[in-house]
Amino acid sequence: MATAKPKITIETPLDGGTFISLQKTSNEGDLSMETKLRLLYDLQQTDSKIDKIHLLRGELPLEVQDLEDDIQGLKTRLDNLQAELKEIEKLVSQKKIDLDNSKSLIEKYTSQQNNVKNNREYDSLTKEIEYQGLEVQHAEKIIKEKTLALAEKKEAVAAAQEAIKERAIDLENKKSELDSIIAETSKEEKELVKKSDEIAAQIDVRMLAAYKKVRSNARNGLAVVTVRRDACAGCFNKIPPQRQMDIASSKKIIVCEYCGRILVSADYEKE
Repeated sequence: MATAKPKITIETPLDGGTFISLQKTSNEGDLSMETKLRLLYDLQQTDSKIDKIHLLRGELPLEVQDLEDDIQGLKTRLDNLQAELKEIEKLVSQKKIDLDNSKSLIEKYTSQQNNVKNNREYDSLTKEIEYQGLEVQHAEKIIKEKTLALAEKKEAVAAAQEAIKERAIDLENKKSELDSIIAETSKEEKELVKKSDEIAAQIDVRMLAAYKKVRSNARNGLAVVTVRRDACAGCFNKIPPQRQMDIASSKKIIVCEYCGRILVSADYEKE
């Protein structure tokens, strides 16, 4: 008769979230708890090395993205300015035509006044001359205003074009710097990523999910830490002596009650 696999109690001082949310009893499975903890620790060390490589890039990826966004925004603004510029030029051109037509009509009506037969015709032509005179004034006013607006738009277009040129130079320099750093560390990063994937493939799905969740929430990306100087190496809070003995034995999962990280034996660092 097959015997049931022994149960391992997972001590979790807090309830809910990350490693603490793992089942409080679980089958040991094919791997011992010590092996599982060592795998988690090795995964953490490998991922931390990848983090250091990314740290070398600093803010460059964000700066490159910001510059690309700026350039795109400036190009959109430039397109809008150029469209507005064309509309103003079209309006000015039309008003110049209207102005010439009104002046021609004034000359025509003035000439016709010399050949009128009665006062009624004369008054009618006078009104037309006055109306076209107002049209001339209106057209001249629009032309003057829009000519000034044209000058402003042209300055804005030139400023946008210059800004795009400057941003493009900055972007090229930042990309070159980033590409140089990536090229220097590309081989090492690929090897570490491969190693990380290989280790992760050996870890229980739920435990791996908890590891990733804690890593994503931790500022330093540490989800698995050792005990140093009687304290958690993640949050530096003191660990009771009895709990340190349990951690050193590597027989069960022990989570820091302050930060939620898994605590492993300090001997792992020496190895």
